[in-house]
Amino acid sequence: MSIYKFKKEDGEKILVYDEEKIKVLIDEATLKKKVKELGKKLTIDYEDKNPVLVSILRGSFIFVADICRELKIPVTFDFMAVSSYGNSRVSSGIVRITKDLECSIEGKEVVIIEDIVDSGRTLNYLIKNLRARNPKSIEVCALLDKNVPRKMKNSVKYKGFDIPNKFVVGYGLDFAERYRNLPFIGYIENE
Repeated sequence: MSIYKFKKEDGEKILVYDEEKIKVLIDEATLKKKVKELGKKLTIDYEDKNPVLVSILRGSFIFVADICRELKIPVTFDFMAVSSYGNSRVSSGIVRITKDLECSIEGKEVVIIEDIVDSGRTLNYLIKNLRARNPKSIEVCALLDKNVPRKMKNSVKYKGFDIPNKFVVGYGLDFAERYRNLPFIGYIENE
């Protein structure tokens, strides 16, 4: 049985899980505080607008669950799943929709809820795809914005954290479907 446990190493809190060391990048309390702030901003900006939150699966499922509880306005939800990583730590550059929306977004205010913006290719693909469906507006709420060189413009209006160029896990983010359940954002030390 695999059980994870924390230990201190060089003054840093490190999670040891299946022989891998995961360093904490953003702790649970800091995540909660930021989600509360983002929820407040969205509540103010979308008062009387009834937005559709489009959660990008699977990585954003915890983020969207937490942020929706901070919203004080009526919202509806839909979900999309896209793939560009597979089981690799590097994007293939090819974006595929593996689950599409079930409801029409025509004429509606749409907020894409994304876990992380890396190269920007996936997000730009999604925005272009959703714009073709004639929504009233599209904005992006991303928990993480990775500091990497981009050829594409970053279109995130609601941003949680800028992070270094590391492969992160936890709080919905995975590596080969592992680590999604961690209550913090971390990175595998030996990557």
